[in-house]
Amino acid sequence: MTHTVGLDQVRDCFEGGVPPILATCGADGVPNITLVSQIEYVDRSHVALSFQFFNKTRENILANPSATVMVTHAQTAEAWRLRLHYLRTESAGPLFERMRAKLAGIASQTGMSDVFRLLGSDLYRVASIERVPGRSLPPAPAGPPPLVALRNGVERLAACADLERLFDETLSVLQREFDIGHSLLLISDAPGARLYAVASRGFVDSGIGTEIALGDGVIGVSARERTPIRITHTSSEYAYVRAVRDSGRQPGHDTSTEIPFPGLPDAQSQLAVPLLDRGQCLGVLYVESSRPSRFRYVEEDLLCVLAAQLSARIALLRLQEDDALATGSAPSPTPEGPPLQLRRFAENDSVFVGDEYLIKGVAGALLWKLLRDHAGGRRDFTTRELRLDPNLRLPEIVDNLDTRLILLTRRLAERCPWIALDKTGRGRFRLRVERPLQLVEVSR
Repeated sequence: MTHTVGLDQVRDCFEGGVPPILATCGADGVPNITLVSQIEYVDRSHVALSFQFFNKTRENILANPSATVMVTHAQTAEAWRLRLHYLRTESAGPLFERMRAKLAGIASQTGMSDVFRLLGSDLYRVASIERVPGRSLPPAPAGPPPLVALRNGVERLAACADLERLFDETLSVLQREFDIGHSLLLISDAPGARLYAVASRGFVDSGIGTEIALGDGVIGVSARERTPIRITHTSSEYAYVRAVRDSGRQPGHDTSTEIPFPGLPDAQSQLAVPLLDRGQCLGVLYVESSRPSRFRYVEEDLLCVLAAQLSARIALLRLQEDDALATGSAPSPTPEGPPLQLRRFAENDSVFVGDEYLIKGVAGALLWKLLRDHAGGRRDFTTRELRLDPNLRLPEIVDNLDTRLILLTRRLAERCPWIALDKTGRGRFRLRVERPLQLVEVSR
């Protein structure tokens, strides 16, 4: 394959703004020219075009797999002609989901949500690339070198010695190095049916503990397909505020233990990048902005590299965790003040402080065990003993105990400051209680 330029060099022409122009030819030799909603960069040798309608273009490409597409840079007006060879159509999987999400944003922006529905992603091999003669504008002034920001960010993550600091430092890197002010870090809940937020930055409400189902919106699709999902103009189809609102209308749906998604009310750009370790999705790094087209291919590249470093660091810190048994337990000081009532509902291990929801699931079961042991005179614990406790029903393969404890620590700090988990060493922590507790079991 001979190229005057590499496909990477014309990738910015795929960002939208100027619709690609596709030329095909039928079996009878009659050409057809049409606008295409979307072109997607796949790798250095392949692109994908959106297949939305059973039309003349579709008929032509099935009869004659050769095509030509012209793409134009929205800022410089520089145009390129790509000669393509059709390979196949994908109607499921990572490529299809990436394009479906972007098309939903395009449709929402143009008021065509009822018309623009992706039927498939047509995969093409790029045979050649040539510049279209014509005048063009100079490119916009370049900002800070992205590799410098990436290097600084990777070095900062490598210096983190525990998961809690690593989570916070990741979002700090996004803000300081990449000027991304609104971000969320979610960790997969083994066996991978849901994700829950353990760190956030820039939102009015932190959203710590908010849960996203696999396949739900930008974040859930990214986790399910293990691929970045980026939308330049947010579609209502992927709006979490709407999803939560609609789910609350379902008969019998209980919203008392749901933590609202903390996203921007006017979000226009979204990008979700999975955290992958040997094919397993550990979680998702999510960013959003009120600016349309805020996240482009270059931001996607940077966050993918950062996510890879984050995934490796998470896996390493989990391996290094010291599960040494506690050597003893100091007596607990006498709490003072009015009693604090905590209620546990056995059905889903949800815990309420008075009438206010605190936590549920495995994290709720963890808290209840700690509180009951504290009532018996203990205050020092180890992660090893928790992993060995059969009543907690931790998964055998990946239990995510460390991140569940971080989630619990942060929910307590936000909703119940009279109870805290204080780290006393690697794999060790102390339960601090500053009010008398009244523990109530509720079964239903």
